[in-house]
Amino acid sequence: MPRFNMNWIYFIAIMTLGMLYLTTSGDGVGASQAHTESTYTDFKGFVEHGYADKIVVNKNQNTLKMYVKAEHIRDVFGAGHQQTGTSPYVDVEIGSVDQVEQFLDKKREEGKFKGKLSYANKSGGSFIGDLFYSLLPLMIIFGLWMLIFRRMGGGMASGFGSGVFSVGKSKAKMYEKGGELGITFKDVAGQAGAKQEMQEIVDFLKNPQKYTELGGKIPKGALLVGPPGTGKTLLAKAVAGEAGVPFFSMSGSDFVEMFVGVGASRVRDLFEQAKSKAPCIIFIDEIDAVGRARSKNPAMGGNDERENTLNALLTEMDGFGTNSGIITLAATNRADMLDSALLRAGRFDRQIHVDLPDLNERKEVFHVHLKPLKLAEDVDVDFLARQTPGFSGADIANVCNEAALIAARFDREKVGKQDFLDAVDRIIGGLEKKTKVMTESEKRSIAIHEAGHATISWFTEFANPLVKVSIVPRGQALGAAWYLPEERVLQTKEAMLDEMCSLLGGRAAEELFIGHISTGAMNDLERTTKQAYGMIAYAGMSDKLPNVCYYNNAEYQFQRPYSEETAKLMDDEVLKMINEQYDRAKKILTEHKDGHAQLAQLLVEREVIFAEDVERIFGKRPWTSRAEELLEAQMRADAERMAEERGKQLELEAKQKEEGQA
Repeated sequence: MPRFNMNWIYFIAIMTLGMLYLTTSGDGVGASQAHTESTYTDFKGFVEHGYADKIVVNKNQNTLKMYVKAEHIRDVFGAGHQQTGTSPYVDVEIGSVDQVEQFLDKKREEGKFKGKLSYANKSGGSFIGDLFYSLLPLMIIFGLWMLIFRRMGGGMASGFGSGVFSVGKSKAKMYEKGGELGITFKDVAGQAGAKQEMQEIVDFLKNPQKYTELGGKIPKGALLVGPPGTGKTLLAKAVAGEAGVPFFSMSGSDFVEMFVGVGASRVRDLFEQAKSKAPCIIFIDEIDAVGRARSKNPAMGGNDERENTLNALLTEMDGFGTNSGIITLAATNRADMLDSALLRAGRFDRQIHVDLPDLNERKEVFHVHLKPLKLAEDVDVDFLARQTPGFSGADIANVCNEAALIAARFDREKVGKQDFLDAVDRIIGGLEKKTKVMTESEKRSIAIHEAGHATISWFTEFANPLVKVSIVPRGQALGAAWYLPEERVLQTKEAMLDEMCSLLGGRAAEELFIGHISTGAMNDLERTTKQAYGMIAYAGMSDKLPNVCYYNNAEYQFQRPYSEETAKLMDDEVLKMINEQYDRAKKILTEHKDGHAQLAQLLVEREVIFAEDVERIFGKRPWTSRAEELLEAQMRADAERMAEERGKQLELEAKQKEEGQA
């Protein structure tokens, strides 16, 4: 059976009214009967001959209807009652109602009219017809109004008009118990510092007396700040799962609406619901949608709905009203764009930075996402973690999924090491373009260019260790070199210059060994120029502009914080720095031109070469052992730090367990 719909009732009612109007006349006789128009003289003749059965006079319109007797229908209409119906009538325009009454009284006395005389005082049509005509415009307007508000309010599933009256209601999803989400801190890999901060919030909700007895106050809010994909939303869900309290989840864009005042109304409704469920957690994802800094120069007479919503949020978080037991969590990728009033103490008391995972944290993330996969024996988690520097948790999840898809594409029973390497290449470089047609000269030019990068990185101390070089087109790149970067907390000037020299190695190799340059170095030049300007304008690493930072973060200020002379000096220093590294790259390539030629030829033959092939040509890299020592030292330090933090966590859990048993 089809599902019931209120529209059926509306349609049936309209059709019934229409049919009643079309089938009913003003005096209750069927409107489908035949009729004709005649003059007043003809009307008097019909009455004189005794044709009139009954007469209905309309005083307002000065007309009358004369219904013809059945035996005289053919005399008046020239047809039988089968064609005209049982009650045909004649329409007649009259000059005066009194004149008609006098005429009919006279004919009644003469015995020529024995029918009934009645009056119709209405302006015309039936009662139902007039009602239909009066209500039709209102019904159309009401139908359009309901359609608009139904679309706006999210439907009328809960009853007639509920979509209209729920416009200003909060759209937050409520989980009565955080455990319904099925996520705890065990499901969040890495982010030890952020988890420790969030664990304290859980303790606030579980044991508030522990903190209030000492005179402290429970923090009102925490702001999770970090790049996309680092696990901010996951951390908020884990807090709800650990705390076991009601959890309201809402996106910042849910407050934004095309109608004035709806955003502020939804904020108030959200906090009203939260007060009834306290203690609880409110989580607002992507809060920069409503929390962006308010304009310093608002338009005169303007009404910014986003600012009204922000004002309502500020008032609810720390206004005259009290929100005891409500902790507000929010997440954003752009904390610098938020309003300063939102970030002050008393609203978001804490800012928790959720950064990109380091080496050991990437291992933990890999362990989480590798659990559902069938892995081959050659998969090394340490190697995968080193191959993915700068990857977020979402990126690592994508790598694992992409590796499984690649293995399935080639009908493998298990996911192997090469599948993960192909997945990393796919995510970083793009899809491999096997159908791209290149001439032999183009292929050799790309090989010489990429071999230049590899050679320079091999003979510069602080350049990242080489992993492999490829001339297979991927995405927009015709070739690429993969490195294993050391995750340094601080970047020295020497390391940045070595990296710049390595970037310029491709263009230098083209000029030296081909004799002309191409557009293949465009991305290298872009990165080099940005890095040079950053070193000089921001890091103060220039000989003529030392120890000066010209970084300007002032909002709504479009002037540079330095003079034209300084700008010219910056340009000169950038050009000087890049040219020095370019000459240095050409010098290194000239010294090792035979090895570079072998490397380029090997690339042309095999298209992909690895660090072992480069080592076979150039010998062992002079600074490899030092880089490995630094990397191993970092890994040992991170492992010790994590073990110490884990020990503290176990002690805290044991203490809480003892207190709970007591």
